[in-house]
Amino acid sequence: MRRGHRAIVAEVALREDVPRAVGDAVDTISIDPQEAMEMYLADQLSRPLAEVLRSSRIFGYLAAATPGMRELLTVGRLWELAQPERREEGAEPYDLVVVDAPATGHGLALLEAPSTFAGVAAAGPVARQARIIDGTLSDRAITGIVAVATPEEMPVNEVGFLRDELGDRLDLVVANAVRPDRFGEAEARALRGAAGAAARAALAAHARARAEREQLGRLGADVELPFAVGAGGGVDIEALASALEAAV
Repeated sequence: MRRGHRAIVAEVALREDVPRAVGDAVDTISIDPQEAMEMYLADQLSRPLAEVLRSSRIFGYLAAATPGMRELLTVGRLWELAQPERREEGAEPYDLVVVDAPATGHGLALLEAPSTFAGVAAAGPVARQARIIDGTLSDRAITGIVAVATPEEMPVNEVGFLRDELGDRLDLVVANAVRPDRFGEAEARALRGAAGAAARAALAAHARARAEREQLGRLGADVELPFAVGAGGGVDIEALASALEAAV
């Protein structure tokens, strides 16, 4: 947005986390797999046939029974957001689509679905679209993959798994919500000898920061973003954007 591009942030888990985090700062969308399926039917079939399949839920049962179909339809909806010719009348394409993907396992399934269908489906509209989408996802000049993790054991473990699966296809690793360690060892010793709630709170913050430093060592992030809280208590998007822009 700072560079004049149309951008949208999309989430696929239907948690509504993204709209709460970014507010009106940027366009957002939550991708519903059922809605993505209905849009696909309307795009590929005549209106009467699409209505028959949608009302009878036949296609829904087939999609649920076909491994990867729901993921393909979801990523197809994401892909469509950046296409010059949008499916929705009057809709304009976005220059940048940022996807808040789900946790590692499901996120990988989304990335792999187009390639899987392109390889196993010989012909037809699904195979054709899968090949086009796979070409977009595989082109590093168009699509980047960024892992974001807080400096805690489980998220760091997930990034390690993602590295093993993607190799150099993982473009960037970001450590998010990194708290500063405000005390050195001499200060920590002094706090241990002090009494009161303030000293205990300071020591707890110091211990948490030290634990985070251990996880940051395991993570090996390319970028570290601070724990940024805005004036209203929400995420300070501007501060994070500035820190990320400076780092990359």
